[in-house]
Amino acid sequence: MRLLASALLLVLVAGASARAAEQPPNTPAAPATPAAKPANPADAPPTPPQNYAYASEGRRDPFVSLMNRGTTGQKGGPKGMRAEGLNGILVDEVVVKGIFQNRGAWTAMIAAPSGRTYSIRAGDRLMDGNVRTITAQAVVLMQEVNDPLSLDKQREVRKFLRGEVK
Repeated sequence: MRLLASALLLVLVAGASARAAEQPPNTPAAPATPAAKPANPADAPPTPPQNYAYASEGRRDPFVSLMNRGTTGQKGGPKGMRAEGLNGILVDEVVVKGIFQNRGAWTAMIAAPSGRTYSIRAGDRLMDGNVRTITAQAVVLMQEVNDPLSLDKQREVRKFLRGEVK
């Protein structure tokens, strides 16, 4: 029995070496046969649909980040959502270029991100706040806080003419 098993092993090894000798060394091996298709179509892996588009139908897109969705979180906000002029400028975007007195009241010149310059007075409205007061050194703005976890609904922002004075 042992002799028969060793003879069979010898025949298998000899056959494998003969096949390897027949094939040239630079010739690529025969391609593997493709996997057999499963008999049950439910077992087949799903194929992604072509040209897929998400239809929101009033729901939130699950692939859009929820971070920085407030009005103060994003610089610029969504396109087409801003008003023209002073009402389209965020408090964080205001840069004070000059302060002067006009008919006894202080007026400030500010620069918008678009490069335009505007004159503002106390009481003027911005996109997310309003001008509280203007002094010779700074413009004091009240910014509306759009944070549901914050107890304060407004915060005071001072924009100085020449750097921050403490």
